[in-house]
Amino acid sequence: MADSKKPLLIKRYASRRLYNTETSDYVTLEDISEFIREGREVQIIDLKSGDDLTRQYLLQIIAEHESRGESVLPINVLNDLVRSYTTQATSVVPEFLAASFEMLRDGQSKILENMTKANPLASMPGMEAMRAQQEAFMKAMTGGFKGMGTSAPQSETPAGESKEGLDDIKKQLAELQDKLSKLGK
Repeated sequence: MADSKKPLLIKRYASRRLYNTETSDYVTLEDISEFIREGREVQIIDLKSGDDLTRQYLLQIIAEHESRGESVLPINVLNDLVRSYTTQATSVVPEFLAASFEMLRDGQSKILENMTKANPLASMPGMEAMRAQQEAFMKAMTGGFKGMGTSAPQSETPAGESKEGLDDIKKQLAELQDKLSKLGK
C-alpha cells in the first residue's frame, strides 16, 4: 500500500499523457480528480523539463467541472479572483483562501465530532443510522474535500444503506445546489 501522506507522483510525457508512478499506468484528469476527492495529494511533473505542473492541471480540472455546470464558484468570486491577479491584493488572496478552506474543514470536523461525542441521544434506537446519514450528507455537500467527512472510504455506504439511497441523496443535493445557484444569479 502506498504512503498516502506522500504526494502521488504523476509524470507528464512529451505526448502530454499522464503516468501514475505508483500503479505504472496512464491516468486522465478525471482519475486525478478522483484521487484528490479521496484525500490524496498529487504532484504532476513534466518528465523532460522537471517543471511542476500541478497548479496548471488542478486549474484545468476546476475549469472542466465549472464548464460542465458543476458550478461551485459564484461569478462574483471568479471576478474577485481575476481582480486579485491585477491588483496588489495578490499577496493576501492565497492566504485568505487557504485559511477559509481550513476553517471549513475544521468546522465540519467539529460538527461530526459533536454528533458522536457523549450525547445522551446517541443511545436512542435509530440514532446511529441518523448519524451515518448526516455524515453522508456532509460528505456529499463538501464533495469529499480532503480532511472533511469521515475516515471511511467514499465507496462504503453508511449503516447498511444501499448505494442507490446514497445516489438519491447526492442527486437531491445536486438539484438543491442547482436551484440555489439559480437564485443567486
